[in-house]
Amino acid sequence: MNDEDAPQYSVAHVRRALAEDERTAELGVRVNIRGNAVHLSGEVATEQRKAELDHVLAEVAPELRVHNDVRIVGAGEPTRREELR
Repeated sequence: MNDEDAPQYSVAHVRRALAEDERTAELGVRVNIRGNAVHLSGEVATEQRKAELDHVLAEVAPELRVHNDVRIVGAGEPTRREELR
């Protein structure tokens, strides 16, 4: 990314990288860029996926400091039967 890029283009670039990279393939991670820092929020299924977000960002935007506040939300099998009414 260039320093001249408008913030909305930088955000779009980061979102696209996170969505298209096979290590992350994340569409639900929110991206906010202010100055030279990128803030990630949202939810992913594993700790490894969260770490991969940092790796991808280091490659596509090494000039940005990353604040990764993404939460881990397990997507395992249900522990009990769901009742529909």
